[in-house]
Amino acid sequence: MDWLMSAEVYHNILIGSFVYAAFILVGAFMSKAPYGRFGAEGKAFSLSPRLGWFLMELPASVTFVWFYLHGQNAGEWVPMIFLGVWLIHYGNRGFVFPLLMRVAKGAKGTFGLLVVVAGWLVTSLHGYLNAVFISHLSTHLTPEWLTDPRFLIGMALYVFGFVMNVHSDAIIRNLRSKAEVESGERVYRIPQGGLFRYVTNPSYFTELVSFAGFAIATWSLGAVFVLLVSAANLIPRAFQVHRWYLKKFDDYPRERKVLIPWVL
Repeated sequence: MDWLMSAEVYHNILIGSFVYAAFILVGAFMSKAPYGRFGAEGKAFSLSPRLGWFLMELPASVTFVWFYLHGQNAGEWVPMIFLGVWLIHYGNRGFVFPLLMRVAKGAKGTFGLLVVVAGWLVTSLHGYLNAVFISHLSTHLTPEWLTDPRFLIGMALYVFGFVMNVHSDAIIRNLRSKAEVESGERVYRIPQGGLFRYVTNPSYFTELVSFAGFAIATWSLGAVFVLLVSAANLIPRAFQVHRWYLKKFDDYPRERKVLIPWVL
């Protein structure tokens, strides 16, 4: 596996990853990814939302840790800080988030297996590109970097995005009571409070803010790839979700933007 740690191989994979992100953007605008409210219940090769989400996100943690530990700077302070940030982020996204999902009892699988398989490539690239850069190829992630404006601004953005992302997920989760989950009732309501006052998709907005902050804090093209591929997935879906709410609810607040408060 040492050849994957070389700068030449890394940069070739990075270029290919950016090309792949462009294809994802085109595909996301052309079709709805079959999970969540757009998943077909009981369709062949569909998984439960909890299992599907867990499996799709798992490679991001596994590949990052694997490649990080093989980096020559793995024991240095600044790379270890970013290791902690990564594990907290994907610990929440890949383990806590699916565990806390309120899935109606008896509901059939709605998470397309194809989404999981396609997601494996993306999340594996997430882990590889960031871990190799942070723990092996970077030359600027020294203790002096902790006072650099890029680190300070980037981490401030990341923390804001992460905290508000967790808050937005909690609002969505609590729209369905535990009693409704136990009864198997599938209920949809208009989310209120928090960033939902301004946009339909605050979870997507804050996820992008987090990745933008991480890209600035690490000053890494690998992190830029994570931001771009996330944007390629989430921006088209944000418009799809917004249209779904407008069609589903006659009283849906028309002043809410799709994704970015007061802008988009």
